[in-house]
Amino acid sequence: MLTLPHTQSCFVCGEANPLGLGLKFETDGHVVRARFTPRPEHIGFKDTIHGGILATLLDEIMVWACGVRTKRFAYCAEMTVRFSSPARPGRELTATAEMLADRRGRLFEARAEVRDADDLLIAASTGKYLPMDAETEAAMRTELIGSFDGFARG
Repeated sequence: MLTLPHTQSCFVCGEANPLGLGLKFETDGHVVRARFTPRPEHIGFKDTIHGGILATLLDEIMVWACGVRTKRFAYCAEMTVRFSSPARPGRELTATAEMLADRRGRLFEARAEVRDADDLLIAASTGKYLPMDAETEAAMRTELIGSFDGFARG
C-alpha cells in the first residue's frame, strides 16, 4: 500500500489542525483505506460516536478514492450514508473506499464503508463528486505534505 499525502489544515488529515482527526490514508491504486480510533470527544449520544464524524470520514475517503483513480481532487456534490451499527470510542475502525465511475471527467462516483475491528459494518456511503477547477486545485496542492508520484494532474 502506498501512503497518500495529507495537508496542513484539513480537519480529517491535517497535521497542523489540533482539533482534527489526524488520519493517514493509503492505497493500492484502486482502494483507499484508513484506520481511525474515535476518541470520547467524538461522542454524540452516550458512548456512541456522532454520525457526523463518521460521515466526514466517509466523505474524505471517497474524495481520495476519486483522486487516486482520476489524478484530480474533487468536492462532494451529493452523499448518502446508511448507518448500520453504533461506533464506540476507543474501538478502532477501518474505512475503505473506491471510485465506481468517472462520468467524462465531469462527475465522479464513489462508495465507502466503515467497519469495526470485528468486521461489523458501522456505516456505508455513496457519493458524487465534482472535480475542482484547475486554479483551486493548484492552490490546494500547495498545502500537500508528502508525495504521491502518481498523483500529479496530467
